[in-house]
Amino acid sequence: MTQTSLAQQDVAVDMPSPHIKEFSATEANGWLMLAVAVVALLGGTGLVIVGAAQLGQGAQGIGLTLLIVGAAAALAGAAIGTGLVAVAPGEARVIQLLGRYHGTVRTPGLRFVLPFTQKTPVSTRIRNHETGIAKVNDADGNPIEMSAVVVWQVEDTAMAQFEVDDFVEFVAFQTESAVRHIAGSYPYDSGDDSQLSLRQNAEEITARMSAEIAARVASAGVRVIESRITRLAYAPEIAQAMLRRQQAGAIVAARQRIVDGAVGMVESALARLEEHDVIDLDEERKATMVSNLLVVLCGDRDVQPVVNTGSLYQ
Repeated sequence: MTQTSLAQQDVAVDMPSPHIKEFSATEANGWLMLAVAVVALLGGTGLVIVGAAQLGQGAQGIGLTLLIVGAAAALAGAAIGTGLVAVAPGEARVIQLLGRYHGTVRTPGLRFVLPFTQKTPVSTRIRNHETGIAKVNDADGNPIEMSAVVVWQVEDTAMAQFEVDDFVEFVAFQTESAVRHIAGSYPYDSGDDSQLSLRQNAEEITARMSAEIAARVASAGVRVIESRITRLAYAPEIAQAMLRRQQAGAIVAARQRIVDGAVGMVESALARLEEHDVIDLDEERKATMVSNLLVVLCGDRDVQPVVNTGSLYQ
């Protein structure tokens, strides 16, 4: 199981279920309908002019008929024109008629939909959002500063248009909420390898943050492509103290590693001396040799050799 799937299992965000989902609107070629509209408008206008002329000449029946047909044709052409909509690449049009959702047009170009409808543009391009620097307390209570950038895209235009007031603002607020929640759920640094920390487990924390952001913005029809932590640091008021603590921890860890290595080297030296019968050492001589070797191996300065001209016991 991947880290993302594990992170998604840990995320529990109670968001309402969507009431409406996107479906394709009934549409047609806009250029063909534009030609029909132009012909109807020009033809209807011509018939109206001819009908008015006939009325002026006393031909009441023919003139009235031409006026009615011409006016109807002109109105039909105008009605067809209200159904034309230009859709740009990376954009969709949400179609509404008298407050009711009638589908979404995603095909780029000039398209024809139901006349007298409201055609709201919704961008489906990939967007970036970078949160401000959030100052929060981590799981240990230490003040830290954290920010992140999220790459997102509208996946369901109907949900983005009708489920929230402003889906761009909604993504911004929910992203900041997720960043603050993640920052307060884990310590900045941890000496325990079994516990996740913000600094040492960046990949796991990022996966969990992405899963939480995705769960928060899903009700707005938004898909999270990627999110990354752009800033992670202690707050300025404790930065120096935490830096000294990190340095002390690094020194202790380095010393422990040096001691472990020195003990292993001493054990190896004693074992090889005994194996090859180089010298017969009693317990006191072994203790002296171990002490000298540990001083040489664990010291942080160069040692000065001392030549013993007497016996081993003097």
